[in-house]
Amino acid sequence: MPREKSPGLKILWLWTIGTAAILVTSVVKTRLRDMETLMNTEQQQNRQEDQNFPNESLLVDSQVIREDNSKERPTLGGTRIKTRKRNIAAPLDPAAFADAVVQIYLDNAGDLEAVAKSFESSDLNFSRYGDTFFEASFFVIFTGGRTQPGTTKPDEGERHPYSILDYEPKREVILPSVIYIQKILRRRPFLIKNLENVMRKFLQSLELFEENDRKKLAIFTALAFSQKLSGLPPETVFQPLLKDNLVGKGLVLPFITDFFKEYLVDNSLDDLISILKRGKVEDSLLEFFPSAKRSAEGFSEHFTKEGLVALVEYNDKKIFEVKLKDMKSALTTQLTEETDISEVIETVKQRVRDAKLPDIEVVKILWDVIMDAVQWSGKNQQQNANAALRQVKTWAKLLNTFCTSGKLELELTYKVQMQCYEDAKLMKLFPDIIRSLYEQDVLAEDTILHWYRRGTNPRGRQTFVKALEPFVNWLEEAEEEE
Repeated sequence: MPREKSPGLKILWLWTIGTAAILVTSVVKTRLRDMETLMNTEQQQNRQEDQNFPNESLLVDSQVIREDNSKERPTLGGTRIKTRKRNIAAPLDPAAFADAVVQIYLDNAGDLEAVAKSFESSDLNFSRYGDTFFEASFFVIFTGGRTQPGTTKPDEGERHPYSILDYEPKREVILPSVIYIQKILRRRPFLIKNLENVMRKFLQSLELFEENDRKKLAIFTALAFSQKLSGLPPETVFQPLLKDNLVGKGLVLPFITDFFKEYLVDNSLDDLISILKRGKVEDSLLEFFPSAKRSAEGFSEHFTKEGLVALVEYNDKKIFEVKLKDMKSALTTQLTEETDISEVIETVKQRVRDAKLPDIEVVKILWDVIMDAVQWSGKNQQQNANAALRQVKTWAKLLNTFCTSGKLELELTYKVQMQCYEDAKLMKLFPDIIRSLYEQDVLAEDTILHWYRRGTNPRGRQTFVKALEPFVNWLEEAEEEE
């Protein structure tokens, strides 16, 4: 067996190895410092040489570049290098385009069907000259020429005998032109925006047309909407007509009157109102009138004379609704602020005088306002009943002031019936409300009995009659005793 080394010998070996490692590490660090110092010295010398001889360096570099350029470079034989084409836009030439459009009309002798086919087979750039196309087309149709820059009516240019202005202002003559425009738009729907632009220009320039010509333009516009010309928005027509200078000169009112009359030949008043709403002028019809004639009376007188009685009745109804709304708003504010009842009564009387409101509508509004002011308490039926009856008692004097006849009392009864029928939380309160109105001298006994025996409103009547029966029996017994 090998002899085991002593501990002293082991310690000696460890000391020897550690000392050798320290010496090696020291030598390596010294060599690294020497190499770093040498490299720094060489770098400093190179920088000094570059500063002392810059021109020489540049000359050498340029010579090297020339030598490189002088060398023959390899090429690929038989290969053609294609350059990328640029998208160069051709200059606009609307005059040449318009002349081409006019020439097509002339070549086809005004035959709109043939004109449409010629456009279909042509290579004209409609997408680029959409506005120019409709300007040329419209003025070929309307004046036999084409527009000039600045939206003015031309006095020069080639003329022809196929203009609408050469015809009588009749729908059967103008309608083919509308149908022709419709065909163009069906084949090229992107042109609708251009049609809007041109229509707006024409309508803003009504002063450039004679009175009879404006009538033809109005007939054309009405027929365009009557034929539902592809997507033409009503605001494109009506908004330009609200310009102050056109209205002030009295040019808009005859135009819009001719438009209404022509449109209503084939369409209903509801259709006309729909167009006015979409054109955002439903509530602004008076703005088509010059300031001297801008009144409800002037509106009624003018359109009645023109045979548009239905439009007059519609406008009167609109005015009436506005007055009712204003009165209801004022009373709601007073009741919310708990204004003294005598002041509220005076407010109602003043509103009735100023707006000439019928008594029946006044009674209905008063009941609506009184019930709207009730503080309802969710689903608690008893609290709702107490709140409603308390409100009736508080404002009974207001109702009593304006329920001055049996007819008005009966209308109030019908109003209560309808509200209780439509509002679930009031359904069971009908007999209590009627009794409270009787106790406050708002409803007479005869009125209640008349409603009970011969009432004409069927909504909820059977339920309410049954609910009111005990109170009616009490009234009849009291009447017999007397």
